[in-house]
Parts: sequence; structure tokens; C-alpha cells
Amino acid sequence: MEQHGFHMLLNGIDTIQCAYFLLPEGSGGIDFDLLGKERESIRTLRRKESLPVKLGNGEFLLQGYGSSSGYPFVMTNADFRIEFGEFNSPSFFVTFQSSALWRESASLLHVKFLEWADSVHYLPYKEESLSRVDFCFDYHLPEIDFDESHFVSRSVKDSKYRENGRLQSLTYGKGSVVMRFYDKVAEIEQQSNKAWFHKLWGQEKDIWRIEWQVRKDVLRQFGIRTFHDLEELKGDLLAYLGKEHDSLRVKNKDSNTSRWPLHPLWQDLLSQISRFDCFGIDRIDGRAAVLEERLTRMAISLYGYMKRVAAIKCVQERKDKMLLGDTFESIRRRILNIHEPFSWELDVKRRTKEIQLGKW
Repeated sequence: MEQHGFHMLLNGIDTIQCAYFLLPEGSGGIDFDLLGKERESIRTLRRKESLPVKLGNGEFLLQGYGSSSGYPFVMTNADFRIEFGEFNSPSFFVTFQSSALWRESASLLHVKFLEWADSVHYLPYKEESLSRVDFCFDYHLPEIDFDESHFVSRSVKDSKYRENGRLQSLTYGKGSVVMRFYDKVAEIEQQSNKAWFHKLWGQEKDIWRIEWQVRKDVLRQFGIRTFHDLEELKGDLLAYLGKEHDSLRVKNKDSNTSRWPLHPLWQDLLSQISRFDCFGIDRIDGRAAVLEERLTRMAISLYGYMKRVAAIKCVQERKDKMLLGDTFESIRRRILNIHEPFSWELDVKRRTKEIQLGKW
């Protein structure tokens, strides 16, 4: 609906959490004693960094802590955050990384996790159980001609956040269903650092997200327990969310808000929901975009430090100015004086491995 000044850029699933019910096959499985010793080494040495570990066909970063939900082990890579334990039931609780869901798809990642589980000799003894799914719709929205009073929701709780007098986010609901309308560009800059979305969108400003966070009890009401169910029934769930649970309306004098006409933005959203099978058509490996942006930020930061170095040298040497090349040479000599090749090699290897395993 370009004539209204907005248009859809992207839609998809941004977060999935799922419980897996797996048991070791025969004498196989994970060596929890060894894993426990490796986790304790992180604590004993008071390391801030996580520890790279290889389990089966996968590599992960092992954390030095358990999860708040009672799992003693937590490990991550670019695809998953896995909480698990020898005596927990369900044995594995997995959060699919947002970047992985946009790079691949929910169903492919589900298969990938099961393939990893098989590689450490774990097999399902019953089907997986989805506990959270976040659906999102990203719009280019240069102007906002509505406020919180135009939203009609079944949720009784709501909140609004402004920055510098400008609307930044609206949230409706808590628990089973949460609907959010928020400035995704601001959220990236201030919180998530998911700069790779800019590449998916093809632009970098005036992007607003409509998002539903749906938890287990509502998923079950629509018969969604497994990934197969999600693929088959997500259209019914989304139709309910967009038509019955929440809506954006054009206010008029009618005292019954449900009779207010739908806002053109919401009409377009419902048309997108009706084509739910288009989910996941856009794919991107976000790491390259994130790392490139990080290098740019580092360059800006280093440039600022170089100005400080130049100013200090001007004072020390009683000069009126200091050229960039001379400043580089001055700091290069100091770095070479403290450079330790062995430590450099180890730290670079460690940080390279962390980036490869998703710590970016």
C-alpha cells in the first residue's frame, strides 16, 4: 500500500524456544563429568570468556553458569542457545538464535539440532514441544498518524515508551500473548545490535515492527506443539492475533471501539497474514554485516584515541600540530614495546573461535 506512505519490508519468525525430550542411546551420550570439569575451570579461573568445546558434530561456547530455569549447563553457537542437564526433563531446552532464523528457517534449524543430538547419540523418545514463537512484520513507516488510543486489544496491560518526546514503543499484554509496535532502528542501535537487518530491509530509517510474542498455552489452543504443527497452523494463529486479539483502528465518535474502521496499515498487515506461506523467503548471513559495522565503530573509536595521542604529543613536544602519520608512528612504537607474540596469537585464536561460534 505505497499510496498510504508505508510498505511492508519483511515478515518472519524472529525467536523460537523449544523443549526436546531426548535420551542417550545405549552407552552413548554426553560425558557430563568431563563437561562439569570444563565448566568448573571457567569458574575457578574466574574467566570472563566462555570456553570453546566440541560435542559431536558441533562446536559451542560453554558458559560458566547454569540457567535460571534449573539447567546446569548452557552452551551457545551461531544457531542455538542450548540449556541441558543429565537429569533434567525435558533434557534440552533450545532457543533458536534470531540471526539463524533469518539465515535459514525454523524447520531446517530443527533438523540441524536433531542431527547434532544424533551425533552425540541422543534420540527423541517423544515429540518436541514449542514454548515460544515470535512473529514479526517490519514496515517502512515514514509518518505515524496514530497513537496508543488507536489500538484495540484484548490485553488489559499496556505500556508506552518515549524518548525525547518521540514515541519509540507500545506494548500490549503480558505472559501468553504480547503485542509490540516499536521503532526497530532505535532498538537495534540501543539494544540488539542486529545491524544485518538493514541489509534485509534495503534501508536504514523509519522502520517499525509489529510483533507478537506467543507462549505455550496459546500455541496449544491452536494445536501447535511441534514444528510440523507450526508450519501447518501458524496462519490460523496469526489470523486470530490480527483480527481478534489486537488491531489498529481509525478513531471516530462511535463508543464501541470494535466498530472503528481498520487503519490502512492494519488492513495491509492482514493481507500479509493471509499469505503466511511467504514466511522465510528472505535469507541472510548476518555475521558479515555485524562485523563490518563493528569494524566501522572500532575505526571511529580508534580515530578518537589517535586525536588524544596527537594532543598529548603536541603538549609533550611543544608543537602546534601533529600529523596523522606521525601519530600512527608514535603509537606503533609503543604497541611494539608491549607486544607479546605468543599472547597475541593465543588471544586472536580465542576471539576468532568466539566469533565463529556466534559471539558477534
